[in-house]
Amino acid sequence: MMQLLSGGLTRGLFESSATFKKHTAEKLTFILLGIFDLILTVLAINLGLFEINPLIRLFIQIPLILLLVKLFIPVLIAWLIPAKLLLPSIIFLAFVVIWNTAQLIIYLV
Repeated sequence: MMQLLSGGLTRGLFESSATFKKHTAEKLTFILLGIFDLILTVLAINLGLFEINPLIRLFIQIPLILLLVKLFIPVLIAWLIPAKLLLPSIIFLAFVVIWNTAQLIIYLV
């Protein structure tokens, strides 16, 4: 029984990461949208705008934690989660990046 549990957990982990090659586009899109969101956040803060999210506002004060949250964790999620489960997050992140880009353009114009 214990062997089944531990073997199943490890097998599931490797099966999920093995799908990375099959669904590279979805996983890469998820990671790149996270990176774009990080870039837009840092740009907005440098322009003097205010971060609405209180958690990210706290992380901005500690850049290493901001990088960990905005880069390392999305890569880990993309590695472990099947691509079909990332699709809602990809759609949401795309809207966030589009919204933030539009707001920055409006602010700069």
